[in-house]
Amino acid sequence: MSKTTPNYDGYLFVHFIGEQPDGEQVYFSYSKDGLHWKDLHGGLPVLFSDLGEKGVRDPFLVRSVKDNKFYLIATDLRIASGKGWTHAVHAGSRDVIVWESSNLVNWSSPWNVTLGIEDAGCVWAPEAVYDEATDEFLVFWASATQEPHEHERKQKIYSARTKDFRTFSASEKYIERDNHIIDTTILPSASAYYRYSKDETTKNIRVEKGDSLDKEAFDTLQAPVLEALAGVEGPQIFKFNDREEWCLIVDRFAEGKGYLPLLTRDLGSGEFRIVPEGDFDMGMTQKRHGSVLPITAEECSRLLAAFG
Repeated sequence: MSKTTPNYDGYLFVHFIGEQPDGEQVYFSYSKDGLHWKDLHGGLPVLFSDLGEKGVRDPFLVRSVKDNKFYLIATDLRIASGKGWTHAVHAGSRDVIVWESSNLVNWSSPWNVTLGIEDAGCVWAPEAVYDEATDEFLVFWASATQEPHEHERKQKIYSARTKDFRTFSASEKYIERDNHIIDTTILPSASAYYRYSKDETTKNIRVEKGDSLDKEAFDTLQAPVLEALAGVEGPQIFKFNDREEWCLIVDRFAEGKGYLPLLTRDLGSGEFRIVPEGDFDMGMTQKRHGSVLPITAEECSRLLAAFG
């Protein structure tokens, strides 16, 4: 894969907006600076899933440089259908819904892939990161499983590998902790990988740093501001296009306030500062768990022409 870094000029945020009718589909938002967002397509969904549960949550967008494509993966789940959270945890769909595109405007029909292990609950918040060492994508997600030695279900992170998002390796356990863990996101940066996950027991974000994507390669990184910020989930982190600074956004689900950005100039320090309320704008819709992708000037123009 090419080591050349494209000249990014803006950001695309893919997300859902809640449990209202059509809220659990894929929405697009655009930002020039990464802190002020404009809802695209008039605040309406851009992509719909008519497969499985007929709704999606937690969409994640990844760029595949090698085949010049984008892949969007999402949780096959629609809470608005009325089955409820307990059903999702214990007997939800074990599928991930996938779309692909070459230009972010024209998208394939969705397809579904069963990744959840047998007897798993829902495949929550699937994400993908390219592994330079193996020339493939590591796809990872949370599922509530109960192993023979356990007295109840526990949320853990599982993973599988793929080159084309159609054929995958066997799923295996990737992260397990004493507490429940969900909503993991991974940021490659220089010679390290940074993992941000929601501790589903304490309801805050924990950070780890590793020198590879191997499950044993990560060590805990202290992040006092994140550890003190309770009632958040859906962490997503991206680098600003014009400077050596990173933005971590977390969904304040407990208060229903939507996303909050935090900034750092040193990923390895674990130190973040919260952006004051008046210094960011997430747009008209209240955005729920999604992902942010830096995009080029050409991609920005194409998106705004199609959906602006």
